[in-house]
Amino acid sequence: MEHISTELTCLVADPNHYQTILFGGSGTAAVESMISSVSGNEAVVIVNNGAYGKRMCEIAAVYGIDYLEFKSPFDDAIHLADLERCIQSSGRKISHLAVVHHETTTGLLNNVKELGVLCKKYHIDMMVDAMSSFAAVPIDLKEMNISFLASSSNKNLQGLPGVSFVIAEKSKLESLKDRKPRSYYLNLYAQYQYFAEHAQMRFTPPVQALYALRQAIEELKQEGVAKRYERYMASWTTLITGLKRLDLSYLVPEAHHSKLITSIREPYSDFDFQSMHDFFYSKGIMIYPGKLEGLRTFRIANIGDITSKDIEFFLELLEDFLDGIEVNK
Repeated sequence: MEHISTELTCLVADPNHYQTILFGGSGTAAVESMISSVSGNEAVVIVNNGAYGKRMCEIAAVYGIDYLEFKSPFDDAIHLADLERCIQSSGRKISHLAVVHHETTTGLLNNVKELGVLCKKYHIDMMVDAMSSFAAVPIDLKEMNISFLASSSNKNLQGLPGVSFVIAEKSKLESLKDRKPRSYYLNLYAQYQYFAEHAQMRFTPPVQALYALRQAIEELKQEGVAKRYERYMASWTTLITGLKRLDLSYLVPEAHHSKLITSIREPYSDFDFQSMHDFFYSKGIMIYPGKLEGLRTFRIANIGDITSKDIEFFLELLEDFLDGIEVNK
């Protein structure tokens, strides 16, 4: 676990000044630990431009945290001037800003570096949910002015789910020492302190997932984060080229797209997603339903141990499926 913690920190920060705190649990456990442990009596601004920004708002509400919800379009960049006006006009002392780096609702990639500049201007600490950007999209905590970052062992790390973690500046973690805890299991400072003393989690660790994560980190080091992202982006280019050929459209424009997961409009109003899902499942391929209320979409992820050839195979099957619908109409 010491090895894993150090290696994860080294991917985004200097381990002399930053620390990775491991939890047994899905990615939401790390986000909940971060939101509930870090927020004090002052207000938190939460950017909501997708299902996972909304989830952070829901977590804050459960813990009775004073938060301001800043709603932003699900398919476009955050308007920094509007966000700054929100901060200026809040009438409350704002201590933190929380944002999702990569919103897998749509594939939108938020520019956290720009947000970090804004946070620095107003002496605000930034919390980032990097669940599906970590280990692919380049991240530098110091350069981006990120105080706390949450992620998990699956997604771009390509490990098994079951381990989540928060990477934080050590000085920021130490500042939580005397804060009254809101949670027992997810208390970030308690987990950090216990690990420092015992090199163990406070509670039963998911041992098999940790061994898988150690192996996944070794494979990531062999491939390299930059090369992994290049592979993902090549698969995305193949996907988008095929979608255009099939006359299908996707939501987020390329300038703001993560190139990792794509939300695609269903081709017509009475389209049956479940039939398409079951068709692909029978061929050994899993696709995702959309997560936007009132907008009929489905999602394709091109992360994991797949290549452009796998995407080409998917597109061939997609064309067969759509042609079959046309024939049966």
